[in-house]
Amino acid sequence: QAQLVESGGGLVQAGDSLRLSCVASIRTFSTYHLAWFRQAPGLEREFVAVVNSRIDITHYTDSVKGRFTISRDNAKNTVYLQMNSLKPGDTAVYYCAASEIYGLSAGMYEYWGQGTQVTVSS
Repeated sequence: QAQLVESGGGLVQAGDSLRLSCVASIRTFSTYHLAWFRQAPGLEREFVAVVNSRIDITHYTDSVKGRFTISRDNAKNTVYLQMNSLKPGDTAVYYCAASEIYGLSAGMYEYWGQGTQVTVSS
């Protein structure tokens, strides 16, 4: 049974930076595509960023392009989300997810973390 554990969330001010980490206990971690999603109160879970297993393709939702960077370290079974120039609109619970199929839809991801709260004050 795979397990994903996020960390790095917190309360910051607008313009600050945070780096989220997600450690995955997946035996074949390097074959999985990894993504970050987020869910704000009262809203549906939305895609944020994804990196493929070969670490040569990434996609971002438009609202975070140029501010967020997804990366992974297969030797450490870890995926990261570097978040710069944070805005109040980025406030949400952030989830990492793993899938054997590359995509931007939450339904494609079979393994999920428990989430980490990011709160950005104005």
